[in-house]
Amino acid sequence: MITIRQITRDDLKDLCMLYEELIDKQTNFEKLVKAFESIKSNDNYYILGAFKENELVGSVMGIICQDIVGECRPFMVIENVVVSNLVRKQGIGKKLMTNIETIAKERNCYYIVFVSGGHRKEAHAFYEKLGFKDEKVEGYRKHFY
Repeated sequence: MITIRQITRDDLKDLCMLYEELIDKQTNFEKLVKAFESIKSNDNYYILGAFKENELVGSVMGIICQDIVGECRPFMVIENVVVSNLVRKQGIGKKLMTNIETIAKERNCYYIVFVSGGHRKEAHAFYEKLGFKDEKVEGYRKHFY
């Protein structure tokens, strides 16, 4: 059985290892803890974990951003979507995305936005099955190293 809940401080070591699958390199655990501590009291951040038999097997982060145009409704940015290679295609990603979408709706978000690397075709098909549309917009990032 899969349980979805907010990530806690006690889950961070497992989350750190899961992120290695996401980005193919180590996440600095001390910096992860510091960042987590700084955002855990901010009710605009949601870091959900998927647990299978109490083992963290997936995660997603949603951030509520207040917009200031039109009806000035907030929107949600999604980042760090990951499901362990060991348990993919078992509905875990769908549960994570459904839960984060429910939060966005409860917070009156107008839309959800996220980017996914162009090479991740399997992930794109997954997102489209969940109702996300490829609106043919250009996404840009500027990394500061």
